[in-house]
Amino acid sequence: MAGILGRISTIFKAKITASLDAAENPNETLDLSYEQQVEQLQKVRRGIADVVTAKARLQLQLAHLQQDSGRFDNQARQALAANREDLARLSLSRKADAAQQLQSLQTQV
Repeated sequence: MAGILGRISTIFKAKITASLDAAENPNETLDLSYEQQVEQLQKVRRGIADVVTAKARLQLQLAHLQQDSGRFDNQARQALAANREDLARLSLSRKADAAQQLQSLQTQV
């Protein structure tokens, strides 16, 4: 009995495969594949644009932090010239924080 069911199953699978092959249009299949590739290409291009934008944004943040670091250094010197060690320490502390952020951003870039 198992042999007969196996043969029937094989015949049934062969008939289904043959009918699907007959119904399949190679041009439609090719068009579908092409559309899928175009969609994937668009996704890749969007991803590249996002990466480039993020990198530019990080570089702008780097430049801003470098300017801040220089400004904090100048403020510390001015505070020392005015005998305000407390302000100088505060400016140097901010400069150290900016340096840590710079290092973090440079790693990301």
